[in-house]
Amino acid sequence: MKNPVILTIVILLLAGCLSGSRPLLLHDFHTSLTQMQYNAKEKTFEISVRIFTDDFETALTQENNGQKVKLTANDNNDLLIEKYIRKHFAIITPQKQRKPFQYLGHEPEGDANWVYLEMPHPEPFKGGTVQYDVLMELFNDQVNLLNLQYQGQKKTLMFRKNQPVQEIAL
Repeated sequence: MKNPVILTIVILLLAGCLSGSRPLLLHDFHTSLTQMQYNAKEKTFEISVRIFTDDFETALTQENNGQKVKLTANDNNDLLIEKYIRKHFAIITPQKQRKPFQYLGHEPEGDANWVYLEMPHPEPFKGGTVQYDVLMELFNDQVNLLNLQYQGQKKTLMFRKNQPVQEIAL
């Protein structure tokens, strides 16, 4: 990796995950990670968003007018999660159109939650912009990473409070 900030975040995430200790539950940094891979056979982008559960519950509670949200494997929070994700994550075409996506569900894993999305994309990908401001309404130091893979090309984008929208060019 050429970007030292991304490398530092990855090292901190791995160290916390491998230690098996409590620090990730009470983490000092705020980050999310999104994997966006193109499935050429299905002509869709498969999108997985990893968000720390405690931070996500705080954001969803705020979105839910202060009514406490607890994320578990069999909860009834999918409509709230989908609404939040649609508000804070979008791919926008060069023609300034938001690409529609389908919310598939969420899954707790350790101290994080995975949110799964699928975005049909039958036409060739020609770039555009990404809005990715998950949790930025809560944390000034929030960093969101997006790893994009499209037909053998890879791109990593980093989003911060002062830069929640970025251009994608492959």
